Amino acid sequence: MSSFLYRLGRLAARGRVLVTALWLVVLCVSGGAALLFGQGTDDTFAIPGSESQEALDHLGRVFPQVSGTSAQLVVLVPEGQRADVAAVRDSVAAVVPELTGAPQVSTVVDPFDPAVHDAVSKDGRAALVTVQLDVGLADIQPSTRTALAGIAQDLENRIGHGTEVLTGGDAFSDKVPKLSPTEGIGLVIALVVLLMVFGSFIAAGMPLLTAILGVGVSVALVYAATSVATVSSTAPMLAVMLGLAVGIDYALFLLSRHRDQLAEGLEVEESIARATATAGSAVIFAGLTVVIALLGLFVAGIPFLTTMGVAAAGGVAVAVIVAITLIPALLAFAGERLRPKKPRKARKTKKKTRFSLRWVRLATKSPWVTIGLIVGVLAIASVPALDLRLALPDNGTDEDGTPARVAYDAVAEHFGPGFNGPLVVTADILSTTDPVGITNGIADDIRKVPGVAVVPLATPNPKGDTAIIQVVPTTGAFDEATDDLVERLRSMEGQFKDRYGVQTAVTGFTAVGIDVSTQLGDALLPFGILVVGLSLVLLAMVFRSILVPLKATFGYLLSIGAAFGATSFVFGQGHLADALGVTRTGSVISFLPIILMGVLFGLAMDYEVFLVSRVREDYVHHGDAHKAIETGFVSASRVVTAAAVIMLGVFAAFVPDGSATIKPIAFSLAVGVFVDAFLVRMTLVPAILALLGPRAWGLPPWLDRKLPVFDAEGDGLVHELRLADWPAPGSSEVISAAGLRVDDDRGRTIFRDVELHLGPGEILAVHGSGPAGKSALLYALAGRVPNVRGDLKVLGRVLPQHAHAVRRNVAFVACKETDDPAGDVRRALDDGVGLVFLDDLDTVVATAQRAGLRAAFASRAATFAVSCQSLAIVRDLVPTTAVAGLAMTPAPVPAEVR
Repeated sequence: MSSFLYRLGRLAARGRVLVTALWLVVLCVSGGAALLFGQGTDDTFAIPGSESQEALDHLGRVFPQVSGTSAQLVVLVPEGQRADVAAVRDSVAAVVPELTGAPQVSTVVDPFDPAVHDAVSKDGRAALVTVQLDVGLADIQPSTRTALAGIAQDLENRIGHGTEVLTGGDAFSDKVPKLSPTEGIGLVIALVVLLMVFGSFIAAGMPLLTAILGVGVSVALVYAATSVATVSSTAPMLAVMLGLAVGIDYALFLLSRHRDQLAEGLEVEESIARATATAGSAVIFAGLTVVIALLGLFVAGIPFLTTMGVAAAGGVAVAVIVAITLIPALLAFAGERLRPKKPRKARKTKKKTRFSLRWVRLATKSPWVTIGLIVGVLAIASVPALDLRLALPDNGTDEDGTPARVAYDAVAEHFGPGFNGPLVVTADILSTTDPVGITNGIADDIRKVPGVAVVPLATPNPKGDTAIIQVVPTTGAFDEATDDLVERLRSMEGQFKDRYGVQTAVTGFTAVGIDVSTQLGDALLPFGILVVGLSLVLLAMVFRSILVPLKATFGYLLSIGAAFGATSFVFGQGHLADALGVTRTGSVISFLPIILMGVLFGLAMDYEVFLVSRVREDYVHHGDAHKAIETGFVSASRVVTAAAVIMLGVFAAFVPDGSATIKPIAFSLAVGVFVDAFLVRMTLVPAILALLGPRAWGLPPWLDRKLPVFDAEGDGLVHELRLADWPAPGSSEVISAAGLRVDDDRGRTIFRDVELHLGPGEILAVHGSGPAGKSALLYALAGRVPNVRGDLKVLGRVLPQHAHAVRRNVAFVACKETDDPAGDVRRALDDGVGLVFLDDLDTVVATAQRAGLRAAFASRAATFAVSCQSLAIVRDLVPTTAVAGLAMTPAPVPAEVR
């Protein structure tokens, strides 16, 4: 990976004009696609397979008149007057035909019709006119809302005497999140932080520019995707929020590495290539974890959530691609202007170092105290999470003063909270002989159920095959008692089947919301297992340790708990709600927990890699576990702090004026980032590492050999660059090795301190009696052993970084396992293979085979490496003038080339 990114960075730097132009073309094309093909977002929350959704779909087929969304006209007379007087009745009756003739209107319910019940409030001040539409919320035309609002205004003028006619209902809801100038505060914070870090407007502006471009592309693609998929209005806003945050941070990591290398005197193009390879590897790792976690939202089995995860993952993926392609191009444009003019003043450096050093020393001075304090505080902060309730947004979450919210509050005040979230019970009455009687009987039974306020409507459809019974709870849609009522009604399905012989189901927006929340809540555990398992595997691949991933996962769970707790504290229990502009408390949007878990997982792993990799690097080089914590923390804390502050600022900027959907998500992410970056990664992690000491950096050998290596910091490239001119510039050596060592699965050394220098056409004969590691050495030289320590180049390629390329260009013949070793060698030479390995050459005894091998060796058509028990057995096969003998013994002593 790092080698590919190295070449990509250099290519982007050299072709900076083309790369920049291509990104501008991508932006224009994606924007044009959004304008041409975008169908708009759809906030219809469907949950296939649930009882409520299946009943709703059934209603759409057999009773379309009630399957669409609805609007409400709330006639509200002044205090001391009554709405059920003749003047109001006549005025309402006069506008009902106008309402019926409005676009997309299916039916209109006159509250004063003798067949209609409970449409006038008990205090007599309000009457509820229900306007049923024949389309869903996403398909309502603006002309429909305009017509209904105009008729409502005419009705208000007709009645007069201070009467208000409020328009509301789902048809007038506006749940689409919108950007406001407040979100720009996050960009201002990011600019200030970047200026403090780099001290240059060019350097500070670059991450902002690329992040905005990436967000533009990703959001345009999301809107273009609405032509083929249903996308909720939250998806593009989530893509904006995540795209800005990670886009700025990823660019920061590359830019910081580039400037550090320039300060060390590296040439601009070389520095760009190395920064792309090293920091770019970490960016890909961080982005990959976020993308995988977001795509993991499919475990919930809810289409709109899966689509949201795909959209957000797309935004992160675009940010990663921008970082490793456009950033190198812009760095090349900036050239020498990004090189620090002069070293920082010694006094200032000392001050900054002293603070970060003091912090890490304070955290590690008494590890048990630090661990106990952090864990205790975060555990207490997580307690409110036990009261976290999930629900879907309705008009009660709209901003104060909007028509839908005003009507919602009026209905709740005069009719009761349940009228804003009615339930619908459907009954299959096709096989009955008395559809009206059975419908009324079911309605009468439901009226007796605790928690039911009224049953205002009970009627069969025109075909007489399906009945609907509207049920108004005594509590609001978000209340736990309403959940209990839904369960109570569903438990009566058997009773209705026995008594009336009909099948019933409970549906309606409120029931769908309850089912969505339940399914999302049930999905948290499997999703959590997926995320935790993923973090353990990925971090074990990066750090070659078991305890470090366990520690990182434990810290992630603490961060999640604290974020859930803070969100419940504000949005559930109502503390600080007014200060944060929260219009309604009691619950949060159903998909917040699973979104938070996925996003914060990626960000937590991001900080873990950038911080702990520096600690591990220092430990590998110097072997002092405690000193490595201090050195690694001091070197990485500045960039990690800047990245966390930027991300915190971006998320927090969406809280003050954010919609009811985005506000709690942004708040929880801001809290999660703060806790994870500053309390967990920069305080708890050093303390745990100090407590573990050298034990933190260990992986069982058997697992080390089986677990793939993910080079998240580009260490492999650094090793490769160091060996670029080794053993000498332009060297033609086929095999070069120094300090070569391989251990077995139990950690025992097979061989060590091997040095080799084999030229073209030469023959290496590895010999030694017994299990001396001869075969292991040949397999290592052939690129078939992943965990090789020391310096090794084969065919000009560094191992193990280019093991795949080496394996494709060498031939390996196990003489014990083949009947025709001479033929295998001959075929390899005919294919143009330049390096051939023969293991256990001394086991070849057939005269014809030995003759064939003798001819191959004498031809000098390739370089050979063979193993045998004794050179004496094979001296008649190999030319003595071209043989380099390597004697090996079972004892772990340095091997010598003779």
